[in-house]
Amino acid sequence: MSHAPKLVTIFGGSGFAGRYIARRMAKEGWRVQVAVRRPNEAIFVKPYGTVGQVEPILANIRDDASVQAACAGADAVINCVGTFDKGGRNNFKAVQAEGAGRVARMAKAAGVGQLVHISAIGADADAHSAYGRSKAAGEAQVKAAFPGAVILRPSVIFGQEDKFFNRFAGMAMISPVIPLVGGSTKFQPVYVDDVAKAAVKAALGQAPAGIYELGGPDVETFAALIDRMLTCIRRKRLKVNIPFLMAVMQGKMLDMMFAMTLGLFKNTILTADQVEQLRVDNVVTARAKGFAKLGIEPKAMDAVLDSYLYSYRPYGQYAELTESGKNLSA
Repeated sequence: MSHAPKLVTIFGGSGFAGRYIARRMAKEGWRVQVAVRRPNEAIFVKPYGTVGQVEPILANIRDDASVQAACAGADAVINCVGTFDKGGRNNFKAVQAEGAGRVARMAKAAGVGQLVHISAIGADADAHSAYGRSKAAGEAQVKAAFPGAVILRPSVIFGQEDKFFNRFAGMAMISPVIPLVGGSTKFQPVYVDDVAKAAVKAALGQAPAGIYELGGPDVETFAALIDRMLTCIRRKRLKVNIPFLMAVMQGKMLDMMFAMTLGLFKNTILTADQVEQLRVDNVVTARAKGFAKLGIEPKAMDAVLDSYLYSYRPYGQYAELTESGKNLSA
């Protein structure tokens, strides 16, 4: 007697972390629904499995009916949706607080067996940043609606499609100066596929309910991470520390431009709330459950960064060949 493969719905499954989770769930033999607002822009997920195994579906985390439909029939639900947008319809409250609660309630009502919620280190009801408070509010709603949920709190996530190292490496290609806000703030970068491994273990029911903080083996300051990136792309740039007060003023000015243009100007540079986030270390707290409890050994940055940052080197993939050629005697 044959059994149909289990079904997982991944909200935000076409995003940075979501696509790695989708790929791993497909390898586990599950059918995968990638729930996104624009399914036509997520068709790239289809080759993650066999024909018909991975499919993008329409769902808006702000809408009860679409979330309910996406959860129907699912054996597991994973919520990867997050935002850095404080304003607009998809703001912190709508997505990271109310949206998270909506997914948890609908998953519970649909009889879903496992719920995995991707949050973030720094989630705290008393956080200085609205981002951190909204993450904490989302966690509270998830735990209230689905007590057996697994909540994952990663530090800054790195990998081929990241918006951290790629952003500053791109800046280093065109600018002799790299401005830093919170250069002494500590981070514990975690490889995206390690986060995916943790999410998959939880979806498979191999992780007890609760909160897990996920950080890689390296803890470094923001300034040290930029130095590591510059070494990797073989460029020398001047780092300039921006005082928090000045950064807050700049962030508020850019936020104001966003409001005055009714969203036509997208503030992807620096928001006042991001400055507040940069005041606090983003590392795994003492005694928190983490990768060790999940039986996962996280990868170090040195094992990954070269594999995708090489394109920012002066000679790209030919950097080593070019440099070795310069050492040849005439």
